[in-house]
Amino acid sequence: ILHRIDVGVVIDLEPARTEDPALSIAGAVQSQKLAVRAISQLQSLPGGDITLLCNAVVQRVRELTGYDRVMVYKFHEDEHGEVVAESKRHDLEPYIGLHYPSTDIPQASRFLFKQNRVRMIVDCHATPVRVIQDEALMQPLCLVGSTLRAPHGCHAQYMENMGSIASLTLAVIINGNDEDGVFGGRNSMRLWGLVVGHHTSVRCVPFPLRYACEFLMQAFGLQLNMELQLAAQLSEKRILKTQTLLCDMLLRDSPTGIITQSPSIMDLVKCDGAALYHQGRYYPMGVTPTESQIKDIVQWLLAFHGDSTGLSTDSLSDAGYPGAATLGDAVCGMAVAYITSRDFLFWFRSHTAKEIKWGGAKHHPQDKDNGLKMNPRYSFKAFLEVVKSRSLPWENAEMDAIHSLQLILRDSFRNADGGNSKAVVEIPPNGELGLNGMDELSSVAR
Repeated sequence: ILHRIDVGVVIDLEPARTEDPALSIAGAVQSQKLAVRAISQLQSLPGGDITLLCNAVVQRVRELTGYDRVMVYKFHEDEHGEVVAESKRHDLEPYIGLHYPSTDIPQASRFLFKQNRVRMIVDCHATPVRVIQDEALMQPLCLVGSTLRAPHGCHAQYMENMGSIASLTLAVIINGNDEDGVFGGRNSMRLWGLVVGHHTSVRCVPFPLRYACEFLMQAFGLQLNMELQLAAQLSEKRILKTQTLLCDMLLRDSPTGIITQSPSIMDLVKCDGAALYHQGRYYPMGVTPTESQIKDIVQWLLAFHGDSTGLSTDSLSDAGYPGAATLGDAVCGMAVAYITSRDFLFWFRSHTAKEIKWGGAKHHPQDKDNGLKMNPRYSFKAFLEVVKSRSLPWENAEMDAIHSLQLILRDSFRNADGGNSKAVVEIPPNGELGLNGMDELSSVAR
């Protein structure tokens, strides 16, 4: 198996046959046929269900490779991971639904997965062999792309803690988003997650079959990307519909209608509570701070964020709000839109620890954690300490929706202050305007 590096060509030599007869007969042609069949099965699935797609891919990869357990591991926006699909041997403990801290897969490893999208460890207990290189070479050989590169000692310990001896890791790459800043090239690709196989004994998957799995991952990434785009479009359509209905309310009612009627601003984005602070009066819905607490938040916003148009945070404590501790776990995240210096829209989110099952060994008081050496159990403890006062992050599409409503309400309140009891909001029929186009909405009160 050859690949090129800056000083030459690296040649990996591995056995042509494995101990598993079923894997040994899988030559290049047969492996590709198996991959094509698996891809056809994925493409035959009904659209609009990412969970179904992930469940199917773990089943196909397990059938191809024979690993005891195969999982789809998804990276969240805050970079922590979650097992969202799993196919396993019936006697193994399930990992489905478990979350893992971002520190378990370092950024350096994630970067390497974008370069080398298949990583196999045949035996994590195998003794590493020192590489002897020509003295004429000025730098150590780069073995990033080598299939024989020994795993890091910490990762080998991680696998042992999970009861795994062998593993196969496949990168799931999708198109980058707007924040990546680059389109149409390799740099615009984003690591969405991993498909990971674990085995409780030594296992070697031949190169042709590994290559077929990489081919399957390319198809899976393309189909997943289409499903994600479809989900984003459906979410945008729902948001636009809600915005249109809220605008209609402004035609018929005072601004408080977006709180007192249905749909309300709580229907615009996912939240546990929302509120309107209008001319010194407080209109709360759902899980919200008390009136005295919201007045304190308003004073803090005007004092420390008065020059901005709003604020969004998944942790009021991290944002520097001194009264965050008094709010408890009920209100951790907040998004606020400034309408005027006296009028504010709020959305609140509770903490997420109650919704997350964390993976890893339980922490016992008698266990001593070494803060200088990261290991699986220590990293879980560190993340749990943080997540107790943190909500789900606010997505870009949600903030776009909030910003659009903010612009509409600014015009509405301005017209109301100008002596008009109601604001006339111009909106296209059937909510055909996109999120970017919502910024162009104007209010006419002539």
